[in-house]
Amino acid sequence: MELHLTPRLKQRPAQAAACERYLDRLPVSPEVRSELLADSASLAAAAASVTPLAAVTPVIPVTADGRDAQEAITRLQSSLAGKDTPPAHGSSAYASVQRRFAMAYGNPQVGGAPLLRRRDDGTVKVDTGPAPERSSMVPRQWPPHIVTGCIRNTWRRMLGRPPVPETWDTLHDGPDAEGKWHPAGSHRRWVLLGLVGIQTVLATYFMTNVLPYHGADPLEIAILVLFAILFSWVSAGFWTAMMGFLVLAKGGDKHLISRSAAPDRPDAPIASEARTAIIMPICNEDVTRVFAGLRATYESLSRTPHLSNFDFIVLSDSGNPDLRTAEHDAWMELCRAVGGFGRIFYRWRRHRVKRKTGNVADFCRRWGSKYRYMVVLDADSVMSGDCLATLVRLMEANPGAGIIQTAPLAVGRETLYARVQQFATRVYGPLFTAGLHYWQLGESHYWGHNAIIRVKPFIEHCALAPLPGRGPLSGEILSHDFVEAALMRRAGWGVWIAYDLEGSYEELPPNLLDEVKRDRRWCQGNLMNFRLWLKQGFHVVHRAVFLTGIMAYLSAPLWLLFLLLSTAMLAKHALVPPEYFTQQYQLFPTWPEWHPEKALALFSATATLLFLPKLASVVLLMKQARRYGGAVQLFASMLIEVLLSALLAPTRMLFHTKFVVAAYSGWGISWKSPPREDAETTWGEAFRRHGWHTALGLAWGGLVYWLNPSYVLWLLPIVGSLALSIPLSVMLSRVSLGRASRNAGLFMIPEETLVPREIVETQQHVENAAETPNFVDAVVDPVTNALMCATATPRVVQPESARKRHESLVEHALTHGPRALTPAQKHVLLGNPFALARLHELVWGSPLADAGWKDTRMLVRRAANVVPLRPRAA
Repeated sequence: MELHLTPRLKQRPAQAAACERYLDRLPVSPEVRSELLADSASLAAAAASVTPLAAVTPVIPVTADGRDAQEAITRLQSSLAGKDTPPAHGSSAYASVQRRFAMAYGNPQVGGAPLLRRRDDGTVKVDTGPAPERSSMVPRQWPPHIVTGCIRNTWRRMLGRPPVPETWDTLHDGPDAEGKWHPAGSHRRWVLLGLVGIQTVLATYFMTNVLPYHGADPLEIAILVLFAILFSWVSAGFWTAMMGFLVLAKGGDKHLISRSAAPDRPDAPIASEARTAIIMPICNEDVTRVFAGLRATYESLSRTPHLSNFDFIVLSDSGNPDLRTAEHDAWMELCRAVGGFGRIFYRWRRHRVKRKTGNVADFCRRWGSKYRYMVVLDADSVMSGDCLATLVRLMEANPGAGIIQTAPLAVGRETLYARVQQFATRVYGPLFTAGLHYWQLGESHYWGHNAIIRVKPFIEHCALAPLPGRGPLSGEILSHDFVEAALMRRAGWGVWIAYDLEGSYEELPPNLLDEVKRDRRWCQGNLMNFRLWLKQGFHVVHRAVFLTGIMAYLSAPLWLLFLLLSTAMLAKHALVPPEYFTQQYQLFPTWPEWHPEKALALFSATATLLFLPKLASVVLLMKQARRYGGAVQLFASMLIEVLLSALLAPTRMLFHTKFVVAAYSGWGISWKSPPREDAETTWGEAFRRHGWHTALGLAWGGLVYWLNPSYVLWLLPIVGSLALSIPLSVMLSRVSLGRASRNAGLFMIPEETLVPREIVETQQHVENAAETPNFVDAVVDPVTNALMCATATPRVVQPESARKRHESLVEHALTHGPRALTPAQKHVLLGNPFALARLHELVWGSPLADAGWKDTRMLVRRAANVVPLRPRAA
């Protein structure tokens, strides 16, 4: 007997279709899938005898045709939650969070307890951070200016009153206030000051002989003042590099802190009390790159016997809801891939104040008392396990050390510009870093990352108060690292550079424009720090650090002013008749004299100060030239780098001049994270950013040629470089040229000849990474939604006004789609697991759901080594 199906039976019911589409997004076996569909069908058959859905939870009104799919999804959520589990907090989808989470991630354990905990009030929670142990970290008021304090106390003494006690004078609790290295440091610094002073006086004297009126003209006096300032800056760099050359040539400094840890015992045990937190503050970063580097660091540390001494904590300030979702997903996948639950943590900060300093301070207040040390990483930092363990041993061996800074190596970039910079930092950097250590010893720099910090004194002394007053150079401190080092040293704790410690890596900006974007932030931060230069209590070395920080950028407008005054002097002598009697009652005329040979000699001497350290660096590396591509390639790379640095110097001068003017005039700056990939500069962007450089170079050169054609050659390195700034910026940003230079053996560094394992693994993790979920996936995707609901903090008791606002926001999001939501509204949904689960349920079942929710992509889960993950076809 043949059965003929009616057209109604041939059509697949709307309920079944909705449920099947939903289950396609869950990693379920065929048996479980059939069971869930059967349970959903049985609930549908019994629907007439139970309370309607609308009586349990408010439902946005829909037509009769749309109720079937909506009710089917609700019944499916009830099946996922379990027959005996009622809808939780107004949503069947929230009741199913635990089951969906378990389907995707299994049952991760932390200390024998499940990662996902169900509370007595029916809510579920995944704690992404360690249990808090709160402590206080309160900034102190900045001390008065040295001159102000002196005048105030002098006036009080005149009135017969005692001087005002200074609060900073009671903060010297460190055991290294006057270390055994201090006499050597004082002697070395006096030598440096003498060398720079003598060299500057001699150069200024020779410059006086070069000028036509030998410094008697007011314009020449201004030129001489600028020359003396700029030459002293060049001289300080030269002698720093030369001392570094001598230190490296003889095998190191006897005061080098890394010698206090036994290098022949890398597996020496670390005391269990020496708990160390490896923290990584991030803000709107490339999520894949951040967690790839963190995973490589964790895996390297796991190959040592010291993993149990460390915890990893990602501290997120990301304001982008898509990145917030991706970070939670990446944290979960990282923990699953390496078994890092209970050791790798993540925190997203709701109130993002004071940028990175506020993020680190928030960690210190919440968890700082749990740890003896913390290692601060940047978003692009990678460190080896041996390096991390050695840093802890150095801290244990030197109880007076407050901060130990490594010298991170720049690796991982492929653009020509970045490869040139990587070569320069790798070849010349050790000279300058060893020289800095030679002068500074235990009063060194801290660069804000790839360093270990003693937590207790950091909490007690390094909280940063805003700079008082109004204007662009007041308010919260932007470049915090120099200030934190100065505060740590003021309290009697040493700040050291372990420049010879291997296994510390970072990345550089891929092109010139991205570098100057970073420099703009650093420029304003250093100019702000200069306000602390003469504050009471700081050590003289850190006053010098503040001074060098501002000179790194203030030297640019000073150099530009020097060039402009030189051009003005040329115009004066070309257009104005000579003045033979420059002083009153002068008996004999002063004849203007031009001595090109003396000018050439002085120029050659200055160029020698700039480039001799680079040649000295190459000489030191000749014995290991094979690691740099060979002796010929190493020397050729140095020559090309010298040429490129000379061509780029005028462009950097104009950028930095603009930044200094912007800082003092109050122009706003944007604080965006730099790119973590090899970004190339387009021709359009180069014309927009360098167009005025080219116009200025051509106009300046034309003016000098009109005044005196013979002087164009003197100015050609400046105006010619500016005229070529557009093609230089574009071509140097090309990845193809960077790879071609590597194939030719140019700009090779040892980390390219033999790539460190941690860098290889970082690149592999980036290449193997799948597409990260975004906010839409947090709403639509069953697993991402379960993860975000589980990691959010459920607040069962809410004001009625807040509950109504959330209900209204859910309705608005459902009907208008994700594009109609602001970032703040998205964060509200991500932070409220009940609203997020309710929206998840409605976008799957309600016919009122906007198309923006329905046109979502299927995702592919990573780290499939724990449980079979759902196939997310593109």
